[in-house]
Amino acid sequence: MIQAQRNKYLENTVQTASPAQLLIMLCDGAIRFCRAGIEALKTTNYQDANTNLVKVQDIISEFSITIDRDAPIADDLLRLYEYFNYRLIEANMKKSVEPAEEVLGYLVQLKETWLQAAKQVSVGSATPAGALHG
Repeated sequence: MIQAQRNKYLENTVQTASPAQLLIMLCDGAIRFCRAGIEALKTTNYQDANTNLVKVQDIISEFSITIDRDAPIADDLLRLYEYFNYRLIEANMKKSVEPAEEVLGYLVQLKETWLQAAKQVSVGSATPAGALHG
């Protein structure tokens, strides 16, 4: 019963979120899964590491798919996302924490950037962060 209520709450939260809020939620998920993947690598639980690192890749792929290709920074973001996926694949294949930790650091910075952009949007002084993503 509680799980069903939590799922309904999450569904409602996603459906009513602004594009900027959705982007930040996706960043949160990518950060959470990346941390879980790193911990699994450290404990040599390679199945969990693979599962979590692939989830991060899926979120990054979603970023790439939904980006507004006409946005001035679209090409730079696409290259950055491609690099993230390259490093996550490397971490997964080599069972190495370092590439995943590098991506984690970038994801945290990226989230902070989107948070700042969302704040600027709320006062009407910038392009919405979500406008960069479909």
